[in-house]
Amino acid sequence: MAPNIIGSTFILAETAISDANNNKMSSTGAPVATAKQAPAPPPAKKLMPVAAAAPATEAKKAATPEPFKTQIVWHNVVLFIILHSTALYGLFLIFAENAYLEIIPIYFTSVLGGLGITAGAHRLWSHKAYKARLPLRIFLMLCQSLAFQNSIWEWTRDHRVHHKFTDTHADPHNSRRGFFFAHMGWLLCKKHPDVGGKGKQIDMSDIEADPVVRFQKKYYFVVMPICCFVVPMMIPYYFMGTSLKVCFFTCSMLRYCLSLHATWLVNSAAHFYGMKPYDMSISSSNSKWVANLTLGEGWHNYHHVFPWDYKAAELGSTYNANWTTGFLDAMAKIGQAYDLKYVTKEMVYRRLRRTGDGSHIASQLDDNNNTNNTPTNEMVVHLDHDAEENAVWGWDDKDVSEEDRKSASIMNSDLQCKQD
Repeated sequence: MAPNIIGSTFILAETAISDANNNKMSSTGAPVATAKQAPAPPPAKKLMPVAAAAPATEAKKAATPEPFKTQIVWHNVVLFIILHSTALYGLFLIFAENAYLEIIPIYFTSVLGGLGITAGAHRLWSHKAYKARLPLRIFLMLCQSLAFQNSIWEWTRDHRVHHKFTDTHADPHNSRRGFFFAHMGWLLCKKHPDVGGKGKQIDMSDIEADPVVRFQKKYYFVVMPICCFVVPMMIPYYFMGTSLKVCFFTCSMLRYCLSLHATWLVNSAAHFYGMKPYDMSISSSNSKWVANLTLGEGWHNYHHVFPWDYKAAELGSTYNANWTTGFLDAMAKIGQAYDLKYVTKEMVYRRLRRTGDGSHIASQLDDNNNTNNTPTNEMVVHLDHDAEENAVWGWDDKDVSEEDRKSASIMNSDLQCKQD
């Protein structure tokens, strides 16, 4: 919410100034009237220049908004304290109750929730990197509800704003405000007014037209508790004979807390640590250990340069910890995912030679004169990324260049599916 802007009201009082000549005695010898004369009005006060300028000064102060001040949302602070306390107790119960087998359903439900975020809220709904049939969209909606990171609609809106206005006041988890703020602090205080103001510029019509998203948004506080807390708790209770206490504190609360921190690392660690082979002028970086924890979301420098690539990374012969891409490839083979957009090697090489930090293998080959290209170090300069080109949130962003649209490749396109 935006802070109140202080306004001032100024009332100017009019002062009647009488003509001094009416108050003077005539210099002629006219007789003085015997009637009692009314006392002459006091002389008008002369307005000083400072007084005249005061309203203008005050008006200028009133027109300047008060600087933004961080306001803690204590309700959220208390909730996060409770969450982490119950998660720690769940961790304790694993050892105290010898509940080591319960780690299996914890891992299984964590992966499902992760796919709801990575393949669903992130690559499908936020970036429009591919399209999905109704059964897959329903499955991803339920998985995203299992993750409990706000509704798809709200998650998508915040993430599109993050990409469009990265590291500005409009960025919900602006990394320039520090590691902790980017990690989880942004959820503990009121948003900067620019987040809402600039957020109104983001087109959400495609999300609002999706009946699956509308259903979840309408019944979120029914669907989410069942998916996030009830189902993960009942699986080990019925199939493994685990006590409800252990099921709740381990499979629900501990699992939920760990999955949140894994996602938050993309906003924090992947903006502070790692290499920038594709664009060294932006904060996002590639981090393999974050990728391992988030099913492939750690190749963040690549992702911010090409947010509409369904792979969210430049992959070689293996998936390289990008298990979300493996899942989407499997869905494409059975016809549930289609129109999967990805960046060609030529597009990647052109960009890394122009704005990368030289850490990419192609840049190193250029430096060793193993190609016919000019050495990359002579071309890499520290660019102002915002001034160079428009940041985009995904494929449907109107600012995606026509060159990128023509150069991009589309796998399992809708036209091909219809022809098959």
